[in-house]
Amino acid sequence: MKIDIVTDTFAPDVNGVAMTLGRLVEGLKGKGHRVHVIRSGAKRNHGETSAASVALPGYKEVRVGLPGPLKLRKRWLKRRPDAIYVATESPLGVSALKTANLLGIPVASGFHTNFHQYVGRYGMAGLQPATMAWLKRVHRRAAVTMAPTREVVDELEREGFRNVVMLGRGVDTVRFHPAKRDLSLRAEWGVREGTPVVLVVGRVAPEKNLSLAMECFRRMRERVPDLACVVVGDGPLRESLQAKHSFVRFAGVRTGEDLARHYASADILLFPSETETFGNVVLEGMASGLLTVCYDYAAGAAHVRHGVDGLKTGKGDSTGFAELAGMALDHWQGPMREEARRAAEDCGWGRIIDHFEEQLATISGMPMPMPLIGKKKLPQREFRTVFLSDIHLGTEDSKVAEVLDFLKQVRCRRLVLNGDIIDGWALKRGAKWRKRHSRFIRKVLKKAEREEMEIIYCRGNHDDILDRFLPMEFGPVKWVKEYVHEAADGLRYLVVHGDGFDSVSTNHRWLAWLGAIGYDSLLGINRLYNRWRAWRGLEYFSLSKKVKAKVKSAVSFVDQYEKQLQEHARRRKCDGIICGHIHTPEDKQVGDVRYLNSGDWVESLTAVVEHLDGRMELVRYEDFVQEGFQQMFEGGLRVLPQLEASGEERFVPQFG
Repeated sequence: MKIDIVTDTFAPDVNGVAMTLGRLVEGLKGKGHRVHVIRSGAKRNHGETSAASVALPGYKEVRVGLPGPLKLRKRWLKRRPDAIYVATESPLGVSALKTANLLGIPVASGFHTNFHQYVGRYGMAGLQPATMAWLKRVHRRAAVTMAPTREVVDELEREGFRNVVMLGRGVDTVRFHPAKRDLSLRAEWGVREGTPVVLVVGRVAPEKNLSLAMECFRRMRERVPDLACVVVGDGPLRESLQAKHSFVRFAGVRTGEDLARHYASADILLFPSETETFGNVVLEGMASGLLTVCYDYAAGAAHVRHGVDGLKTGKGDSTGFAELAGMALDHWQGPMREEARRAAEDCGWGRIIDHFEEQLATISGMPMPMPLIGKKKLPQREFRTVFLSDIHLGTEDSKVAEVLDFLKQVRCRRLVLNGDIIDGWALKRGAKWRKRHSRFIRKVLKKAEREEMEIIYCRGNHDDILDRFLPMEFGPVKWVKEYVHEAADGLRYLVVHGDGFDSVSTNHRWLAWLGAIGYDSLLGINRLYNRWRAWRGLEYFSLSKKVKAKVKSAVSFVDQYEKQLQEHARRRKCDGIICGHIHTPEDKQVGDVRYLNSGDWVESLTAVVEHLDGRMELVRYEDFVQEGFQQMFEGGLRVLPQLEASGEERFVPQFG
C-alpha cells in the first residue's frame, strides 16, 4: 500500500506521539509498504515532506502545523495514496482530513492526546466541553479513529465519537533493558550503594502533574535522606521547579540509548500524570526493570498488576499515590521489578504494527463514512416513488448538500416535488441564489434523463408564481397544483403542498409574508445560537421545533391543519394524503385516512418514499444513511475486526 501519514510531531521530537509514529512507520516500511510522512518542522529524512508550522506560544518545543490544502491536494492528485493516517488534530491535520474527503481518499485518524484535559491544566477548564466538541467534529471526518486503550475508546464512544477502535502501544524490549544499567551514571548522580534512585520521565509541563511528583520526592527523602531524585525531560516548568527543588537533578531531554541508560540506572519510576491517552513511559520503565508507581488508567490499567509488577491507585487519588510512592521504598529490591520486565516482554511492537496495517488495509477497500464526499458512494436503493417538499432553494438555511446526497442514494421511477422547492418569496426579498442551489436542479434533470424518471412538481406558496402556468408539461417534468398518486398496492393518495388549508397563507398574504420573514429571522438566530452550543459542546437545538411543540396556538394550528387535509382526502375519495408546508414531518393513521407530511430540508431533513410493493414510509436523512451503511455491510463488505468481535455494526457517519 501507499500510505501517507500527517503529523505535527515526528522524530527527532521527543514525545510519545513521535515515538509511536516512528515505530509504526518503521514497521510498515519493513513490511514492504511505501510510507510518506507529511510533518511540521524541518524535513529530516528521505520520505518526508515539511509543512508550514509555528511554535506553540510559551512552549517552543511544540510546533503546530498550519493548513496546507492546496499543497496536500497537489500531492495527492499526483501521488494518490491508498490510505492516509492523520495523527494530530492541528490545522494541518484538519486540512488533511478535509482534502482527503474531497478527493475520496480513505483516511483514518489517531487520538493520541487528551487536549480537552490539557486545557484544564492550563487554567481554562471552561473550554473543556468546547474542546471535546471540536475534537468530535474533526474525527467524524475519518473512516476510523484509533485510540490507544480500551478506556479511551469507551470515553470517546460515550462522548459520541463513531468508529473508534483500539490500537495499543508496544515497547522496544531490546533497547529498554535492565542490562543497560550504568554504575558510572549512578555515581554521577551521587548515589551510594544500597540507595535507590527515583525517576520521572516526560515533558516538564503542567499537564504532567509534576507538583505531585515533587511532593512524593520530598516525602521519600524524609525516609531516605540521600535518595536520588532525577527528572528526564524538558518543558516550560523546568526553570521554576529546578529553582524550588534544588535536591532534584534535572537531566534534560534524553533519547535513544542514552534514555535507555537513564531508565535502567534508576530503581523506582513515578508516573503521576492524569492526562495520558496511553503513557509510553510506563511500558519503557517496566521493560527497564523499574518498580512503577502510577494511576490505574491508560497504560497503568492495561499493563500494571498492582502488587505483582508495580503499584497503582485510582486515577486522581493523589493521597494514595503518595502513599504508594513511600511503599515503593520497601519493595524496590523485591521481585516486582523482575515481574515488570517479564510482563513487558509480551508487549512488542510486532502485533501493534500488524493491527495498524490491517486497519489501513480495511478502510482502503471500503467507501468513506461521510455522506457528502461524492467520490465514494453508498449503493443506491430502489423505490417506486420519492416525495420531497420544502427545500427552499435560494435561502441560506436550505440543506442542499444533504438533499443531493439523499438523491444520490436513491433510484426511483417517479420523483414528486411537493411545493416550496424554490423559495420565490426569499429571492424577491433579496436572498442570494448560490451555485449549490443550481446543482440541485441539474441533479434532478440528470436523474430524469439517465434513469428515465418522471418528475411531478406540485406548486407551493413560496413558489406560487407557477399558478399562472398550471397545468404544464415540460420534458420529463409535469407541473400541477395537486396530484392523485396511485400506489403499487392500489391505495390512492392525494398529493398537495397544503398551503390552501392554511387560512393565513390563503386569506392574509401580507401576514404570511411577515411570518416567512420571522421564520427566516428565527433560523438566523438559531444558526448563531447553535454555533454557541457547538462551542460549548452541546447538541443541535431547533428553536422553531421547540415553539411548535410548546406554544399552544401552534400545536392547535397543526392539529387543525391535519384534520382539514384528511377531510379533503376523503372528499377526493383517497385513502391518504401526502403534504408539506408546515415543516412538521408526520406519519399517522386517523380513521380511514393516512396522513403523511414529508417535512422539510431546512431543519427536519425528511422525505416520504414508496417502496416497490406500495408501502409508504417517512424517512429521516441521518437514519437513511446509517441504514445504507448497514446494507453495505450485509452485502459482504468486511467490517473492522473489533466490530466483528463485538458483534456490533457501528461504522456510521456523524451529523451535526
